[in-house]
Amino acid sequence: MKKVVVLSTGGTIASKKNSDSGLLESGVINGDELLELCDIPSDIDIDIEVESVFQKASMHITYEDLLLLKQKIDQHLSKPEVNGIVITHGTDTIEETSYFLNLVTNHAKPIVVTGSQRAPDEVGTDSFSNIKHSILAACSDDLYDVGVVVVFNERIFHSKYVKKEHASNIQGFNSFGFGYLGIIDNGYVHVHQKPITNEYFEIKKDLPEVDIIKCYMDADAKYIRTARDSNIKGLILEGVGRGQVAPAMVNEIIRCVEKGIKVVVTTSAEEGEVYTTYDYLGSAYDLFKNGVILGRDYDSKKARIKLMVGLASEYPNIERIYDPSFY
Repeated sequence: MKKVVVLSTGGTIASKKNSDSGLLESGVINGDELLELCDIPSDIDIDIEVESVFQKASMHITYEDLLLLKQKIDQHLSKPEVNGIVITHGTDTIEETSYFLNLVTNHAKPIVVTGSQRAPDEVGTDSFSNIKHSILAACSDDLYDVGVVVVFNERIFHSKYVKKEHASNIQGFNSFGFGYLGIIDNGYVHVHQKPITNEYFEIKKDLPEVDIIKCYMDADAKYIRTARDSNIKGLILEGVGRGQVAPAMVNEIIRCVEKGIKVVVTTSAEEGEVYTTYDYLGSAYDLFKNGVILGRDYDSKKARIKLMVGLASEYPNIERIYDPSFY
C-alpha cells in the first residue's frame, strides 16, 4: 500500500460561507475535515495522512509560511514509507508557492499542489475531484524526478510554467506555450512529457526583498525611484514584447544597477521570451548593455521567486540564473 501525506494550508478549497455576510471565508476548514468531506472511495488503496500546516487565504501566505511548508515536506518525504505529498492551497498564489517549492526542495518523490475554484459546499465544486486526482498523482511512479507539479481539472502542470488563466472557472490553470505534462482519466495517471532538467537551490540566508514593476506606454520612473529608495535587493521589470520598457524609466533603472540592485527584465507576453532584438532607448539590448539581466521566458512572478531564491542561496553568477547558455 502506498502512503500519501496531505498538507493543508487553506484557500477556497477549505472555505465556508460566512453566516453574516453570506460570502466565502477562506481556510476555515482544517485538513482532517476537508478529507472527511472528500469521502475518498474505498477502492483507492492508499494510506492517507493529513496535517494542517496553516489555514489562510493564499494572498495572506508569507515566505515564512512557505519555509515552514518546505520543512514539513522535507520531514515527511525523508520517511521511506511516504510515497508522495499533496498540498491543498488557495488558487490565487498557487503558481508562486508551487514554483518556490520546486526550487527549494530536492526530492525524487512527487510533490503535488492543488486547490479549487469553488468551495466544498458549492454546487459543481471541483474540490473533491482535484484532491482525489492529486492523491493519485502523488502515488505515480511516472512523476518521480519531475519536480513540483500542480494538478487541476484532471490536468498535471509543471510549476515553472503553470499560470492561473481564469478568475473563477473550474478550468482555472494553463501552461501557455508548453502544455500540461499529463492527465488523470478514470482514476489513471497518464504522463505524456517531462522536463529534461530540474533545479535546486539551498537557502543559506534570509530571502531578500524583490519588487515587481509593470511597464506600460508613457510610464515614468516614480515607482522605480521609490523601490530603489526602499533598499530592495532586486527588481523585476515586467516589460512588453521582447523586453522593452518606456524610455522615461531607463535612467532610474541604470541608477538601480549602479546601486547594486539586481534588475531583471521579463515580458508580459504569454509566450516567447526577452531577447536583444532591437537597439533603441528602453529596448532589451539597451537595458542589457547597462547591466540589466534578461529574464528570458519567465513571467514576472516566477522571475521574482527565482531571483529571491538565487540571492538567498548565494548563487555565484546571478546574471546566469535565467539562462546560463546566453552569457
